[in-house]
Amino acid sequence: MQQSITKTRVRYSETDQMSVVYHGNYAQYFELGRTEWLRDLGITYKSMENKGIMLPVISLTCNFKKSALYDDLLKITTSLVKKPMVKIEFIYEIKNEEDQLICTGNSVLAFIDIKTNKPVKCPKDLLIKLGF
Repeated sequence: MQQSITKTRVRYSETDQMSVVYHGNYAQYFELGRTEWLRDLGITYKSMENKGIMLPVISLTCNFKKSALYDDLLKITTSLVKKPMVKIEFIYEIKNEEDQLICTGNSVLAFIDIKTNKPVKCPKDLLIKLGF
């Protein structure tokens, strides 16, 4: 399945007094990986919204393995789990510069019609770019 790798450096504002990344920031790292995964396909959230589709997160999990620290360079690997239908599911793996596993995670998002606020099928252009 489609995979994307994004790198980011831990900023001071993302850490606690011990220079450890605050756990709530991992959802933002996952979002960064997801948006770059779409961008690699030539699709942005903005372009989807302009076509009347939004993608709210309906489920999110994170399993911590090791602490990420201030100034660490993180590698976020984002992968598609299966063919998107009304939902799209991603898995994540975040590693540091030493290739140590920091965390794994999963998120599920739903394709929602902006006007009706109802679920819709995955856009055809996305399915085509994914080879379905």
